[in-house]
Amino acid sequence: MIGGFFDRYCGDWSPDEQALFEALLEEQDVDIMAWAIGTQPVPERFAGDMMIKLQRLDYLPIDR
Repeated sequence: MIGGFFDRYCGDWSPDEQALFEALLEEQDVDIMAWAIGTQPVPERFAGDMMIKLQRLDYLPIDR
């Protein structure tokens, strides 16, 4: 999930967004997943456009 998100969006990130993503990677994987799927509230520090895009999950190719 995180790798697909990075691959899709990293080319458009500002230095601040890159730093925010690096900080996100320091968090526990289970926490990031919970924030992405909405089972836990997103910490204020990570709330915003990046998390909204992560929560959409539309960057993951799914065969239907």
